[in-house]
Amino acid sequence: MSLDGIRIGFCMTGSFCTFEKAFAAAQRLVSEGAQLIPVMSFNAASISTRFGTAKENIERLENITGRKVICTIEEAEPIGPKKMCDVMVVAPCTSNTAAKLALGLTDTPATMAVKSHLRNARPVVIAISTNDALAGCAKNIGYLQNLRNYYFVPYAQDNYEKKPNSIVADLGLVSEAVQAALDGVQLQPVLRVK
Repeated sequence: MSLDGIRIGFCMTGSFCTFEKAFAAAQRLVSEGAQLIPVMSFNAASISTRFGTAKENIERLENITGRKVICTIEEAEPIGPKKMCDVMVVAPCTSNTAAKLALGLTDTPATMAVKSHLRNARPVVIAISTNDALAGCAKNIGYLQNLRNYYFVPYAQDNYEKKPNSIVADLGLVSEAVQAALDGVQLQPVLRVK
């Protein structure tokens, strides 16, 4: 399946250590012909870290997508009513964002983008990245995996010796996960060995 002309909402949330791989995933989607609508959570758009300043990260996503990043709830709300996206990707998706999605909370541009998009019963692809996936966040991941229209980028423990509860999606599989989600299929296997 080609992604040529597919409109993808691309939401980034604050798992800063995976930003480099998320940017690469966005670039790959664009190179495959997708049109990306960039969205950043409040934290992703405002916090500077050793992985880049907030300004640098916004500029980088804008350069990849050729569009201004949506950084407010007000800017994200029309995504659904205007049917702006065929599929929504949250990469990386923190445990905080996963919990909010599981509970139906819409207090960031990313959660509003997903909520607004879901009104059209279109797929959402989650690329989880969190240190507590096998602890406090496990129930939220499991809940989302059982909801209609949610699909996951396959994931694995990233450092089971030092961070036994940590899971990170394989961001190199975002394109494949998007293609599968557009067909209404979960890319398998979801759990991978790293």
